[in-house]
Amino acid sequence: MIRPYLIGLPIALVVFVADQVSKHWILERLAGAPWQEQYYYVAPFMNFALAMNHGVTFGMFDHNGGANVLIFGGIALAVAAGLLYWLRTVDRALVAIAVGLIVGGALGNCLDRVRYGAVVDFIDAHWGAWHWFVFNLADSAIDTGVALLLVDSLLGRRKSPT
Repeated sequence: MIRPYLIGLPIALVVFVADQVSKHWILERLAGAPWQEQYYYVAPFMNFALAMNHGVTFGMFDHNGGANVLIFGGIALAVAAGLLYWLRTVDRALVAIAVGLIVGGALGNCLDRVRYGAVVDFIDAHWGAWHWFVFNLADSAIDTGVALLLVDSLLGRRKSPT
């Protein structure tokens, strides 16, 4: 039987690598172009549009300049370290998968902050003229991991009340 933590680590690595490769690809194509050309059509409901997020989720706290790299990068590293520590004791595959997704995403965004001073966002999902906030693969992995942890907490094993 495979130990659950051995599932979470490769998932974290795959998420991290896929996130960084996708960001490298988008930066090669759109960085340095005039702002009107920093756009790549994907489907009727999605575009790739380069956005550098100096803040956190949805661009909040995007006013602190270089301090954000230290603050948010440090928080991401601390969260990833805590989750990796927790991963050693996980006994369910679903939790290991969730933690792997969150760790890989957190480390991907953290590396962006160190390399670029901001997180590279580029997925622009929309419905007609209504656009959601621009995000990236790391954000998607983190959100999916959190959702899986919520599902596990609702459907996970219950201890008997004895």
